[in-house]
Amino acid sequence: MSTKKKKYDVVIAGGGIAGVSCAYNCAKLNLKTLLVEKENYLGGDITGSLVVPVMKCDMGNLNQDFYNELIKSAKESGAQIEYEDKNPAWFNPIILKNTLDTILIKKGVDILFEAEISDVSVFENYINEVKIFTGLLSLPIVSNYFVDTTGDASFSKLLNCELWQDTQRKQPPSLRFIISGVDLEELKNFLDNLDDDKNVTTTYRIDRDIHLSTACTWDNSKKWALKPYFTEAVNAGILEPSDEAYFQIFTVAHMPNSVAFNCPRLADYNKNNPFEYSKRLIEARSSILRLHSFVKNYIPGFKNSFISNIASKTGKREVCRVKCQYDYTVDDIINEKKFQNPALRSNYPIDIHSNKKDESVLHKVCSYELPIESLKSKDYTNLYVAGKIVGADFKAQAALRVQSSCMSMGEAVAKDIRKNIKY
Repeated sequence: MSTKKKKYDVVIAGGGIAGVSCAYNCAKLNLKTLLVEKENYLGGDITGSLVVPVMKCDMGNLNQDFYNELIKSAKESGAQIEYEDKNPAWFNPIILKNTLDTILIKKGVDILFEAEISDVSVFENYINEVKIFTGLLSLPIVSNYFVDTTGDASFSKLLNCELWQDTQRKQPPSLRFIISGVDLEELKNFLDNLDDDKNVTTTYRIDRDIHLSTACTWDNSKKWALKPYFTEAVNAGILEPSDEAYFQIFTVAHMPNSVAFNCPRLADYNKNNPFEYSKRLIEARSSILRLHSFVKNYIPGFKNSFISNIASKTGKREVCRVKCQYDYTVDDIINEKKFQNPALRSNYPIDIHSNKKDESVLHKVCSYELPIESLKSKDYTNLYVAGKIVGADFKAQAALRVQSSCMSMGEAVAKDIRKNIKY
């Protein structure tokens, strides 16, 4: 293959849902677009970390083109249902990988899988070109604009961008998994008789299939109907006390007799110690085995079940954030500050997970906006960011990190780039 420099209007680093939304909208706006993804699939947390469903919130009908296209395409490919609460974003994370491929290919986006930006050439505050390492070749790429949607700001770190330094607190990541072979009829009957709190437990029949959700944590913020079962399992030695910190399950669109687990959360670790982090991952996989033993022994419907999938990616709620032209803070959310060029609107709460008992936060808020300036790097004139690395403080990011908002961010970036490119 020739190593002659290829020229693009936009190069996007990271094929998570913010990056896919940005790529889709850039191509829709007739921009020559390259999406670079280090894994061999698109979707990031949705597909690799099994983070489904997309949490429901009111997005105020702003920058929802990709979100609506995703719902439509996922329905056509058998990867979507609409839940009883009118949330249309209950996805099948396995099929969705193909759905996302199809959406971008139809728009003419160039995609490089198993590739990462390995080097950059800059002049003052402008990025001239990058080199992309594919495992075989180092490809030189020239572009007018670059977008970091890596989820861990790896591209921005390569550029030595300034990062937020308010990370004394951190949200624990989760290692999700799926259990199949579940008798959902039996599980539904059990939950219907156990818990009438619809803010915690719901069960429905949708398109003749049973769908449900429930949860239990060690926090005292609610009276958890499943709590006695966890207490008994801990006392019996089937679970460890840490296993009851957070437990949440959902059925999966068009995956009969299967239940997705939003747990376990990784125990506290020093983020600067990769050996400690790896140890926590090993512990999380052991916790998955204990949780499976627990539901088989204590929860009706799981007797003949088996673990069918463990996420290939850890679901990280927060790693680091990039300093942008506007420092967005939690006060902007609470005060409902309005902006001239909003990138998104949302009412998703400030959702801070904690590994310490009774220290998790779910602070409900009214509708808020995020300005496009919080997605424009303060260090480089042709660099944008989107997704979890948004230019916001710790508490604000805890509201902004959800997938629907990440899609809107990617879309807003694409539209802003299109305004700036002159032919």
